[in-house]
Amino acid sequence: MKAIPVIEKLEEWSRDYEHPTLRRSSLEKDPFKTLISCLLSLRTQDRNTEKTSRALFEVADTPEKILELSQEKLERLIFSSGYYKNKAKTIKHVSRVILEEYNGKVPSDLDELMSIRGIGRKTATITRVFGFGIADCIPVDVHVFIISNRLGWVKTKTPEKTEEELMKIVPKEYWFEINTLFVLYGKEICQTQSPFCSKCVIRKYCKRVGVVRSR
Repeated sequence: MKAIPVIEKLEEWSRDYEHPTLRRSSLEKDPFKTLISCLLSLRTQDRNTEKTSRALFEVADTPEKILELSQEKLERLIFSSGYYKNKAKTIKHVSRVILEEYNGKVPSDLDELMSIRGIGRKTATITRVFGFGIADCIPVDVHVFIISNRLGWVKTKTPEKTEEELMKIVPKEYWFEINTLFVLYGKEICQTQSPFCSKCVIRKYCKRVGVVRSR
């Protein structure tokens, strides 16, 4: 299958890389931490997310402890993630719903997760894959969307359709890691505006669809 050589090349490329994106193992099998870290990651850099998540979880790492924090203290703890006021409100709301409606346990069902205000599909799929270890979906963010279209694997307009098409062509054993690999590669090499095609380890597999400017 055409996806396998690309994924294997990216696996090889990433082995010598030190990057927060590759250090999700500390959050795996802790759905609440994974969920909250994902909410903190919106519109911020991975390094900020890692720093902010660590600071928050040292003080509050359960829905109960989050709700015990004042709004002001929560905002101070997550300040470096950016958009901290809105994120604090979302984290409070999500924690309250999980505590009151799910007995403090993050639901593993995708639809139930997405029914909670503030949790979109990307956050829900990341929580399932990295929090519960349930690799029955492929989380699609901007990097996964752009790279899979640039490669010519898919021709899609939305993250939802991208996920649907990727699940048809990527072998299931790679669903767990494709998000991590594509996110890292998108941040470092296959950047949104001007990718480093001269440094690309998968260039021979790439159709460079939509690439107007590169380095």
